[in-house]
Amino acid sequence: MTQPIFLVGPMGAGKSTIGKLLAAQLGLPFADSDKVIEDRTGADIPWIFDVEGEAGFRRRESAVLRDLCTGEPQVIATGGGIVLIPENRALLKNHGFVVYLRAGLDQLVERTSKNSNRPLLQVADPREKLQEILQQRASFYDDVADLVCDTDDCTPKQAAQLVVDRLMAVSAG
Repeated sequence: MTQPIFLVGPMGAGKSTIGKLLAAQLGLPFADSDKVIEDRTGADIPWIFDVEGEAGFRRRESAVLRDLCTGEPQVIATGGGIVLIPENRALLKNHGFVVYLRAGLDQLVERTSKNSNRPLLQVADPREKLQEILQQRASFYDDVADLVCDTDDCTPKQAAQLVVDRLMAVSAG
């Protein structure tokens, strides 16, 4: 790969976990856009949401994406909401290969239930919020994706291998 590989999908789809495994298999560096934001600001994502709101966080996320687009080939796990901004969708489509890690609602609920570091899920009914997020974003994920990988019925290692296999098939074809 001569360009970045962006992983998109909702929170809980496995972008960070699968991304690290994928990067290792491909011999590429790995970056997590949320971690880059935290490193740059010296604050965690929930704090940024509390102080700057979602709009402030999205501005920071867009700036990080612009920087990652101009960097070396690498695997990049993006935040679940990165596709909400049209300019971000254009950057993803024009500056890398985009893999949509798709997971069903039940899997997303299970995977996110043990993590309190997700500001958008600090609500009375996280399942309902995840359903709302999926309905809002699914068409955006589909729109930017060069490849869709369902992660429901596989381990992170299996999902990473599936992405590698599909990437090799795309490269060969």
